[in-house]
Amino acid sequence: MNTPARKTALPWVLLASGVLLFLLPWFWSRHLHAHLGRPALVTGWWLFAVMVFLCGFNARKRLAMLPLGSASAWLAWHVTGGFLTLALFWLHTRSLWPRGLYEQALAGLFYLLNFSGIVGWILQRAYPRMLTGSGVEIIYERIPAEVARLRGGAEAVVLACTRATGSDTLARHYLETLDWFFRRPRFFASHALSGGRKARAWLRQQCAAVRLYLNDAERAHLNRLTALAERKLEIDFHHAAQSLMKRWLLLHLPLAAAVMLLALWHVFLVCVYAL
Repeated sequence: MNTPARKTALPWVLLASGVLLFLLPWFWSRHLHAHLGRPALVTGWWLFAVMVFLCGFNARKRLAMLPLGSASAWLAWHVTGGFLTLALFWLHTRSLWPRGLYEQALAGLFYLLNFSGIVGWILQRAYPRMLTGSGVEIIYERIPAEVARLRGGAEAVVLACTRATGSDTLARHYLETLDWFFRRPRFFASHALSGGRKARAWLRQQCAAVRLYLNDAERAHLNRLTALAERKLEIDFHHAAQSLMKRWLLLHLPLAAAVMLLALWHVFLVCVYAL
């Protein structure tokens, strides 16, 4: 829920956005001679102004203690501005892929930046719902300890089975297959892309393969081992989803910095040649 201070500050945020998005390009276009005959200058300043505004979202997150509006409102403006930059970029360059090595480098980084932003937006919308629906809640930093606890429980089940039945069938199967599975989070790509379908199919196959060679007492231990493995699958999904949500910014932010640096140099050259 937004606090009254944040609600009061939201109109000021919108006003500042309006100044940045409209007054700055207007100011520069007024001082550029024959700007109606050179639309690339106008679209270029519009594009640069929107990019500067988008960089403000990261500053907003670092200044969370100030009443600068809700994070959800900033995110909505950030996503909208990101799509707007694509349209302005195409208007500015008049093509999907410009000519010239410098322009192509800038365009390539710009497209990568937008692609990473779209991927991050999808992750931030899809994964929280999936994590809530999994029925498991765990802090990311506690995942290694939980995996170690599950591995200890699995090894205890296997030892108990061997002692109780005098058979090492389940123990040998565990060492050949499930020991690898319990050592650390597995099937990262499967959990990230399909919610762990491949991982669940693999676990069912491993359990079904050994069940045929076990008696009733050993199957009871296998059921306990399977329950621990299914819990491990849920933890693995949390590891994959939370890792992507935390780390996609490690790609997005450097790309944003690189694009802004190249854009600033591009603006500098435009101003020099305009003089």
